[in-house]
Amino acid sequence: MSKELAPVGQEIVLENDKVRVWHIRLEPGEQQPLHRHDHPYLVIAVQGAKNVIQTVDGTRIDADEPTGGVVYRDPGAVHMLTNVGDTTYLARLVELK
Repeated sequence: MSKELAPVGQEIVLENDKVRVWHIRLEPGEQQPLHRHDHPYLVIAVQGAKNVIQTVDGTRIDADEPTGGVVYRDPGAVHMLTNVGDTTYLARLVELK
């Protein structure tokens, strides 16, 4: 892939030899640019929102994330995340090294 990918989140809030924790904040209509997940990870929705995942191959996945929800995802995904709802999305994404 020739285009440089964006980071997984906006800010790393904790990192050690076992985990890397990202802060993610998306206002309504805002998008986390195309990025790749090299590690398995958990997403913890601190403030939920209605999100859409768009994969690098164009697949669209509805990803409603309720406040307090936790999801596990395997590594390897290359996608964008867009907040299509009307609430601010706040999350912690925990990469397992």
